[in-house]
Amino acid sequence: MTTLQGAVVLVVGASGGLGSRIAAELESRGAVVARSSKSAGHDLRDPAVVREVLHDTNAEHGRLDGLVIASGVVAFGDASDLEPATVDELFAVNTTSAVELIVQSQPYLAASSRDGREPFVVTLSGVVAETPVAGLAAYSASKAGLAAFVVAAAREYRRAGIRILDARPGHTGTALSEHPIAGSAPRFGAALDPDLVAARIVTAIADGEKDLPSTAF
Repeated sequence: MTTLQGAVVLVVGASGGLGSRIAAELESRGAVVARSSKSAGHDLRDPAVVREVLHDTNAEHGRLDGLVIASGVVAFGDASDLEPATVDELFAVNTTSAVELIVQSQPYLAASSRDGREPFVVTLSGVVAETPVAGLAAYSASKAGLAAFVVAAAREYRRAGIRILDARPGHTGTALSEHPIAGSAPRFGAALDPDLVAARIVTAIADGEKDLPSTAF
């Protein structure tokens, strides 16, 4: 079990459909939530901004006990029609910035562990990391890259007392698909309820779970 009461958690992508719900759910369980989002002027593709956000969170609250990375962008279309700029943006936001957050948060989370708490990182690679989807080739690849990094990094971070949990829900009913950086969304099947997805993720944090495959939703 991980105690969320009083835990300081930074939620990245906190203005998004899922990030906002995860932040609210964490607060309902007593966590102190710091929010970061592109709408707040935080372009986390820049490692210097990542450093600033983490430093400011630690400076304001005195520590960092958890990090939830819920930011992301999506693009639709055939693989043969992909523009280089689209691929660059997908990987910069979905993969590289998430990796940078995990890397730069390590000293803060390790300090939390040394102080006797149970620090964690949550990533949201989604079902496409397990089953890449036609029409979403580059998006699937960007999320699969993040998931692969997490599998390996989690083994290393465990030595410092830090748990990394990757969540891979199926298509969830948020507005992400309505604002792609390229292409138009295909017709999806029934969407998962974002409130239930957020609650399931926070329950997994509290219960000490180490992985949330698509079958967990």
